[in-house]
Amino acid sequence: MATLALAGKVAIITGGSKGIGKATALRLARDGAKVVIQHPSNDKGAQEMVDEIGELNALAVKGNASSVADSEELIRRTVEVFGQIDIVISNTGYLPIRDLVSTSEQDFNDCMDVNVKGPYFLIQKAAPHLHPGARVILISSALCHVSTVSPPYLLYLTAKGAIEQMIRVLTKDLGPKEITVNAIAPGPTDTELSTPGSSEPASNAIKGLIPNGRLGTPQEMAETMAYLSSSASAWVSGQILRVNGGMA
Repeated sequence: MATLALAGKVAIITGGSKGIGKATALRLARDGAKVVIQHPSNDKGAQEMVDEIGELNALAVKGNASSVADSEELIRRTVEVFGQIDIVISNTGYLPIRDLVSTSEQDFNDCMDVNVKGPYFLIQKAAPHLHPGARVILISSALCHVSTVSPPYLLYLTAKGAIEQMIRVLTKDLGPKEITVNAIAPGPTDTELSTPGSSEPASNAIKGLIPNGRLGTPQEMAETMAYLSSSASAWVSGQILRVNGGMA
């Protein structure tokens, strides 16, 4: 049963058909929000979510989160169908395992397109439609804050470092309009992105970095997303909330 804490609100969630994005969309819908789910290719999963939430309260829009044109179309469809935008959650991510020597120019461009360019221009295109009380939420990584990070995460964390600086400055840019800008920094989470075909030894090694020895769940990340989306977080802006079970 919805708490209606977000009744009357409209949320855009990129990468919203699986993992943390899916859990967040379902959580915000439970709180009464209408949700717009952007996905690149998961037609079946996105439609299942629309069916679960209800067609009056959910919309699936196919698109590439790193495409400026697709971001413009996402904004246009949202305003056309629901008339407003209150919450923007840029959740799409790309995690290449590349150290300095193994990074190609294409690797670099692909990583920056998805993890930096996409959020940057999504916010730019959404900004004219945001009003006082609106929320912008991005995704960083707990690995930005641990000393045990290994070389193959160099490229990914270069992008996430950019996200953290984006948060810091956008808070000053959008704050005068009473729009908050925050990010969550998940630790290892049980999703396709962070555990793609991990072997049991690799999985156990990751779990060993966390005090209670397990991965986080998408639902646990979604709870923090719901908090940052709500009026309860009105005085929280420019922050990177580490949701990682004590890993960092």
